[in-house]
Amino acid sequence: MKMMNTASSKDLILNILSASEGRPLQTREAVEACALFGLRASSVRVALARLCGAGVIEAIGRGAYQLGPTTAGLVRELGSWKSMEQQLKEWTGAWVMVCSGMLGRVDRPALNRRQRALSLLGFKELDRDIYVRPDNLVGGVEAIRERLRRLGLEQEAFVLLAFDLGTERDAQARALWDGHALNASYRQTRDRLEHSLAKMDELEPEEAARESFLLGEAAIRQMIYDPLLPAPLIDEAERRACLAVVRQYDLVGHNIWLQISGTRFGENKLGFSVALN
Repeated sequence: MKMMNTASSKDLILNILSASEGRPLQTREAVEACALFGLRASSVRVALARLCGAGVIEAIGRGAYQLGPTTAGLVRELGSWKSMEQQLKEWTGAWVMVCSGMLGRVDRPALNRRQRALSLLGFKELDRDIYVRPDNLVGGVEAIRERLRRLGLEQEAFVLLAFDLGTERDAQARALWDGHALNASYRQTRDRLEHSLAKMDELEPEEAARESFLLGEAAIRQMIYDPLLPAPLIDEAERRACLAVVRQYDLVGHNIWLQISGTRFGENKLGFSVALN
């Protein structure tokens, strides 16, 4: 998995707001947080203006911002990564299928929302405009259909349950995911975070804050985009072990940023977590 070695003003602003539990973000707080990464105040103000213009965040007073309604809903939807193992049920071999051929590809924003929704729920394209994933999520096809639409899939798309793809097609569907690569990524992420945790107490607070953000954001992004495949497509024990370490790292990173907020950002507590944006 590709690792970032720096952060952007946009990344930091959205991560702060994602973890703020509804508390507005002041421009001063954004500037001071971004300064930890060597980002200039001018770039922070430009990022705030652009995010506002795109409707991702909204101004709620002089120098104060919060997530826009659509973004806030997406953050709530994606916040379930910590309980991802509780979202699973036994796989019987059936598939959830999405057919989107009637939707077209001309509307680029709609297409981007569609692709994001399908990716977030682990779908892969089996044939042109036909996407599948194992039917191993709690709630079945009805719950998946609702989640896809909340995430941006058009109402007109068909979301249905397929019990028998045929021997050849079933084998093709199972091969859409590289299980060996996923298992390796679980181990690599776990090892990377455990190594970071082992030396975190030796770092200066600001260095620890930077490292916890960069490593934590990448790890949480991996969990959010994990396809939640069943055995035998992946090693479920490897995924559980990885998730446990990511949860631990998220908590440690949150506490580090709380420490920074008390010493650098004044009395206002900056509720920062390495959340997805």
